[in-house]
This record gives sequence, C-alpha cells and structure tokens, in this order.
Amino acid sequence: MTDERTPGLVLHSPGGTRFHFDPGTLCLELLPTGGPGPYTRYEVLHRPDDLADWAGRCRLGLPSGTVRITDEQLAAVRALRDALWRLTAARANGDGPGDPDDYEVVNRAAAHAPLAPRISPDGTAADPLPGDGDQLASTVARDAIALFTGPYADRVRECGADNCSLLFVDTSRPGRRRWCSMERCGNRHKVRALRARRDRPEGAGASVESGGTGASVRSAGSGSGSGSGSDQ
Repeated sequence: MTDERTPGLVLHSPGGTRFHFDPGTLCLELLPTGGPGPYTRYEVLHRPDDLADWAGRCRLGLPSGTVRITDEQLAAVRALRDALWRLTAARANGDGPGDPDDYEVVNRAAAHAPLAPRISPDGTAADPLPGDGDQLASTVARDAIALFTGPYADRVRECGADNCSLLFVDTSRPGRRRWCSMERCGNRHKVRALRARRDRPEGAGASVESGGTGASVRSAGSGSGSGSGSDQ
C-alpha cells in the first residue's frame, strides 16, 4: 500500500524475456501464481512464505513481515485464486457471470476484516498494520467484488494473442486494450502483421493478421527475476 512503483508485475516468457504486465487491479495480479485445471502445473504458492513474497511484489507492495500466513490461510488464498480464475475467465469469454459456488468462495473470503491501511503525517500512504493471511485474502476478495460490480465489469478481457490466457481489466479511456502487454504479445503481433504485408505478393488484396504469439509467462514480482509465477 506504500509502494509507488508502476503497478503490475514483471513476467518472464519461456525464453527468458522479461515484460511488464499490469492486469489493472489487485485481484487479477493473483492469477499468474497458478490456478485450476491446466494451470495447476504453474503453481508457485507452495508455502506461506511464497504468498508473503507475492504480497510484496504485487501492487500492495507489503514490506517483509507485514503478513503472517498459516498453511490453512494459504490454502484458502489458493481456493480464492482458483475461484477468481473461473469467474474472470467466464466474464472475459462471454460465458455468463460464473458459478455461484465460486462467488461463495469470494464472499467467504471478503467476510474477514481486510488489511488496515494507514496514512503518514505528510499525507502519503504508510505501511499497513500487520495482518494475517485471512486479511490478505479479504483485501483481494473485496477488490474482486469491486471489479465485478463496478463500472469496468464489462471490460474484463483475455489477451488477444492465440496462446496467451492472461486476464486483465481494460481501464483505458478508449477501452480498446487488446494485449496483456505491448512489450510481449502486442509487439509480436505487430511484427507478424508487418511480415505478412511484406511477404504478400504485389497487388494482392489486404488481409488481416489475427494472431499473436502466446504469452507463456512465469510471474515474478516487479523488479525480481525469479520467484512466484507461471507459464501461461
């Protein structure tokens, strides 16, 4: 809450390329740490310390030692993340609002007290009061509720690249965000489109390049080259 970095995470492609990914809100920053179904192979929240590490690298920017996390609380956060994956993907793909059971997981997490923000005498954000894993989960869950019920609920999207499943909320004024990151999928789409135009026989009709390459990523917190993340 006191972090003044550019919001978002630094992710790594399978080839080791680093790129900045800002999903637009806190709850969506939790998703690249793993997930349900095919995303279980990308799980990085194995121990409570892994979750505490993520809390320091996400847009909360919590100092080390701020959050005490038990094994049970870690399991609850992973269940919350998996529910958010399903709910967010359903909205992004036009599959309806999602499973009621997943909303119950979100509501149960949000019922706990959230992390308590503080303000410094100079008017800037101060480090939050120490909390626990339930409070961290509540903070994420409440952010998700604000997203799903707020003005950007219909702007939850999946990256437009063929092989990238990163999810984000488009908070831009024109509302035309298409890519998880212009550094990664957006730039590679431009390169593919340029090559298609260059290779097109002279006089041939224009065609539309729809693809983009998948953003297979491993999440690492902003400013960190290793740690929590997934190849998605």
